[in-house]
Amino acid sequence: MEKFIPYEKLSKKKKRELDAGKRTVWAISPVTRKSENPKAYNRRKAQKRMDDPGSVLFFGIRLPKERELW
Repeated sequence: MEKFIPYEKLSKKKKRELDAGKRTVWAISPVTRKSENPKAYNRRKAQKRMDDPGSVLFFGIRLPKERELW
């Protein structure tokens, strides 16, 4: 069993080891993650919209009543 030594009295090397061990507890580092800017243009999102078959535009053509096609 190791003898308890207060954190303030530990050597610099041991403090670094303890701090590094505490940081690895995080599954995802909150420092490296940031939320996306909703106002910024997103190329991937635009690409998805173009590939979506539901995004096809339909134009209705209306002919004048005087003209007949047949």
